[in-house]
Amino acid sequence: MTSSPQSASASAAILSRIAQELSVRTAQVEATVQLLDGGATVPFVARYRKEATGGLDDTQLRTLEERLSYLRELEDRRAAILKSIDEQGKLTPDLTERISAADSKARLEDLYLPFKQKRRTKAQIAREAGLEPLADALLSDPSLNLEQAAFPYVDSEKGVADVKAALDGTRQILMERFAEDAELLGSLRDHLWQGGVLISTVVEGKAEAGAKFSDYFDYRETLRAIPSHRALALFRGRNEGVLSLKLLPPDEAARSDESSPSSTPGECETRIARRFGIADRKRPADPWLAETVRWAWRVKIQMHLELELMGRLRETAEDEAIRVFARNLRALLLQAPAGARACIGLDPGIRTGVKVAVTDATGKLVETTTLYPHQPRNDWQGALAALGQLVRKHKPQLIAIGNGTASRETDKLAQDLIRQHPDIKLEKLVVSEAGASVYSASELAAKEFPDIDVSLRGAVSIARRLQDPLAELVKIDPKAIGVGQYQHDVDQGRLGRSLDAVVEDCVNAVGVEVNTASAPLLARVAGLGPTVARNIVDYRDRFGPFASREALKQVDRLGPKAFEQAAGFLRVVGGVNPLDSSAVHPEAYPVVERIVKTTGRPVQALIGDTAFVRGLDPSDFTDSRFGEPTVRDILRELEKPGRDPRPEFKTATFRDGVESLTDLQPGMVLEGVVTNVTNFGAFVDIGVHQDGLVHISLLANRFVKDPHEVVKPGDLVKVKVLEVDVKRKRIALSMRLDEAAAPSRSGDKAERKGGEQRPPRSQHAANTSAPREQRRPAKVQAAPEEGDGALAAAFARAALKKR
Repeated sequence: MTSSPQSASASAAILSRIAQELSVRTAQVEATVQLLDGGATVPFVARYRKEATGGLDDTQLRTLEERLSYLRELEDRRAAILKSIDEQGKLTPDLTERISAADSKARLEDLYLPFKQKRRTKAQIAREAGLEPLADALLSDPSLNLEQAAFPYVDSEKGVADVKAALDGTRQILMERFAEDAELLGSLRDHLWQGGVLISTVVEGKAEAGAKFSDYFDYRETLRAIPSHRALALFRGRNEGVLSLKLLPPDEAARSDESSPSSTPGECETRIARRFGIADRKRPADPWLAETVRWAWRVKIQMHLELELMGRLRETAEDEAIRVFARNLRALLLQAPAGARACIGLDPGIRTGVKVAVTDATGKLVETTTLYPHQPRNDWQGALAALGQLVRKHKPQLIAIGNGTASRETDKLAQDLIRQHPDIKLEKLVVSEAGASVYSASELAAKEFPDIDVSLRGAVSIARRLQDPLAELVKIDPKAIGVGQYQHDVDQGRLGRSLDAVVEDCVNAVGVEVNTASAPLLARVAGLGPTVARNIVDYRDRFGPFASREALKQVDRLGPKAFEQAAGFLRVVGGVNPLDSSAVHPEAYPVVERIVKTTGRPVQALIGDTAFVRGLDPSDFTDSRFGEPTVRDILRELEKPGRDPRPEFKTATFRDGVESLTDLQPGMVLEGVVTNVTNFGAFVDIGVHQDGLVHISLLANRFVKDPHEVVKPGDLVKVKVLEVDVKRKRIALSMRLDEAAAPSRSGDKAERKGGEQRPPRSQHAANTSAPREQRRPAKVQAAPEEGDGALAAAFARAALKKR
């Protein structure tokens, strides 16, 4: 990040504002900005510059980085606006003060609107015809007779043919004046955002083709209350030409159901009139001015604000969707690894066969084949025999089964294999294969396995993502992993930047073994990139394993800055220096040397001696460069060098005999794996080829505001089956195991007491099915809750008996 050429006062204001927003000291922000501007990465700053930042974590630093970019853009725009108005000779001290005080881009643009260079408007033509004095006169003195006041301005040479033309031009001037008043626009914008109602109707003739949006054919909800997934569904429906959207002020929305429209001015028109002192006092010009207000609202201001606020709603919805995706991705990447154990990866298929890949303990591919245990060949015994040979030959400990088509049938195959080889401790697990096909067909996979058929590469990915989810999933575009909602509807640039930041933070939190890591994994290390990562792998292939971190400096294009940023996150296991396998940065090795000298114990003796290390006082080893935060981190690393922040590896066990939707019965309690978490609930794989939905209201025996408070992708959970819709392939689940299951009933409504959350109702929406909240009281109704993503293949209807 480079510093913008802004004034010292502007820069100070930015630092102060960010400090206030983050509730930290300005000095912390200033030090962080200096580091970021100097080319430091967020993971490096978070881990190795705690003294400078005051211990800001990576989440705070990401927020700081984002706000810094926004506020610098704001300052650049402010400077450009001041310059433009000044060049027009219209910059006054009052206007300068108001522009300098503007705290958002919207406010800045409101102030700039009257001075913005724009195409020639009707109002400008009227001013050129000399009608502005008439506009001023009628606005300041409505007791004037309209025709008498307008007659002196009739001039055919100026394009004002008669009194009507003069008054029409005057109205255009006033309408533009009203529409460009910054204070008024701000007031109306806030009014619409707080209480405006978004109304959705079906486009004529599109009901049948757009049936998946049927719950939005007659829908209304307060703009600010619309959750992100519903907002994105509405925009998708509009983009597909199925839905028509209209934003109405609250009073107009309340009157919109009336049989005949009211002629009474609405609240927005009243605010415009009040702002310019317009009132009906039975003066000659009062009705004309009132009509001018109405035209200004209907023709100019309402449309302008509707477009702006719809954009704000979309941006807010996208922010939330990206945030949800990022949280899910983080949880998925930081799932527990099975570790260095040989594995058989099975990519299930029916007609195309089960693709098999065997990887050794390091993830190296050692053998592949394709089996045909299912229809049409039904070579079950032949498949078992082939797998038995692989087991005896390679001695794997794990079997990873992709969760796609025929996964449960293939799970049975693995189960029979385990029974036939009790002497080999085999453990089978079903893992998500989301994104495996994307990886298989990628250029990266082609380079990694040039001689392996595309269909077999997916089996390799499935095996490896069980051994180390992070190392394998970094090879796949995060957007293809399928743990988001409406990821294809949001700004792809912003989504990509957010997800890339998540991947970077996760990779650096875990650390990377430099002698075994792939180029895609190395590319995610702070300070490195695709080119340097590739150079590291090439150097390793040419000269053998790195013996130390210091040896990395021999890699082409890995200069001092890159080494500084990356070294602490790269591990050299079994190298000449035991500290190279830890998260202690090489720059801090002198601190360890002081500890060794003071204690009289060599590094090897310190490492792992928890009791002794915990007895050391960090303050005894600080100096002008390394303070207590860094020394504490070093001591923690000496206790357990290279500790993995990921949880302990655990597996879910799917119930035997429950392999399809028809095997499910209300009341069953099953074990499953959380595959995706949205704002309205969590999806759980229970081994029947369709994820079930646990609605937010059924996640816990308490009120849950955010599902992420309770679960995250990869969690093992127990759920109760509430309802199964075989025809629509929907499963309603509950984590409130004491809840009674309800039989499927058409139109059943769950009634809840005391503000308790309501369960959803089934329906379709935008390429998927989706749950819906119960209708809200009065005229503002809630629309369906929705999700989207490769893992969110099944939505459900949760129904509870009335208590």
